[in-house]
Amino acid sequence: MMSRSPSSSGLLPLPGAPGSSWALYKARFKGLFQGADSKVLVAFWLFGLINNVSYVIILTAALDLVGTSIPKSLVLLLDVVPSFTTKLVAPYFIHHIPYSTRILAFTALSAGGMFLIALTPDSIPIKLFGVALASVSAGGGELSFLGLTHYYGPFSLAAWGSGTGGAGLVGAGLYVFLTSTLALSVKTSLLTCAFLPFIMLLAFFIILPLGPLRCSSSKYAEIPSEEAGRDEDYNSDSEIPTASATQSLLPSSATTPTLFSNLKRARALFLPYMLPLLLVYIAEYTINQGISPTLLFPLASSPFSSYRQFYPTYNLIYQTGVFVARSSTPFIRLHNLYLPSFLQCGNLLLLLCQSLFWFLPSVWIVMAIIFWEGLLGGAVYVNTFAEIMENVPREEREFSLGATSVADSAGICVAGFVGMWLEGALCGRQVEGGRDWCTKL
Repeated sequence: MMSRSPSSSGLLPLPGAPGSSWALYKARFKGLFQGADSKVLVAFWLFGLINNVSYVIILTAALDLVGTSIPKSLVLLLDVVPSFTTKLVAPYFIHHIPYSTRILAFTALSAGGMFLIALTPDSIPIKLFGVALASVSAGGGELSFLGLTHYYGPFSLAAWGSGTGGAGLVGAGLYVFLTSTLALSVKTSLLTCAFLPFIMLLAFFIILPLGPLRCSSSKYAEIPSEEAGRDEDYNSDSEIPTASATQSLLPSSATTPTLFSNLKRARALFLPYMLPLLLVYIAEYTINQGISPTLLFPLASSPFSSYRQFYPTYNLIYQTGVFVARSSTPFIRLHNLYLPSFLQCGNLLLLLCQSLFWFLPSVWIVMAIIFWEGLLGGAVYVNTFAEIMENVPREEREFSLGATSVADSAGICVAGFVGMWLEGALCGRQVEGGRDWCTKL
């Protein structure tokens, strides 16, 4: 179990601060990753990146996919409801499916969905079906890869979290680059992005060391209490289980938990882990899909040449904050998950008031708030799973990591339904007040 001693958690000393130096800073940075397998880090970073990148690209392209007459929250719902449903039911049977089979299925679903979106420019129903296919892939992939970190230790979780943050940055940035900088058509841009899911195959079958999986069973295992207390099979420096440790976690005599026992496990996860994750996602996705399309300013006082550019730029800034926060767990650990969740709710109220009353004088202030929003959301996500890795008994972790992932999708679903009404209501209120910019996207 990860230590919370001052030498292994908390803030790094800032260069120039009393008792610190660049040498100390660099030595601590190097020490954090000493003993970590670079192939494991690369593989899990790519898993996080590619599993989530299609989801981000679809949300960034929401305006181009459905136009101005359909709420962008409809795209959000089709991008998350299938994922939510998958994560709600799959933890109770997916352990019977080998990870290699899952990776093949997730790649096919994600790529197939993106190709459907790109190749049917005039059919919104088919495009939305493609969005749903990509969503199933993202949901199944998230719970599977989070469960997979159980076999590869806390550094794999840190790499996964950083990769998911990178997905936001790469996905939003890539779409803006292809459509705005290179001025490619939406179809060409989406076709280019449709090949990204195949990187998951490379990461799993070529890069990731598969030894820990070859010596594991395909079912959640329960460890006898005398096995759970053994620490000698752990590498005390890296805190990554050795091969013998992995074998001890999955003894051949293990019994398979029943559906009832798994439901009891999930209920025990709600207050400490699921609820703060649920709250932060309701707040941030209500902002992203229901409020941010209406956070507009006169073009003359903004860095943009059209109102269409506000929405994807806000999304890119948000994703940058998410990436920074999700990459932070080796350096900063948050143990109070509720505080940043409540701060995110404060962001929701602030930006809602801005949309209604337009009291902030500059678009740059709004951009700063959206970056802060990304930091809070990313921090709650990655620290939730870090807390599970640190506090949940080893025999419970694989299930707990996967089952808790349903909370973020549940929050996005709630935000999607709220946003479908909220965006139109805010735009109508702005038009009544003489600000008709939201109708010129």
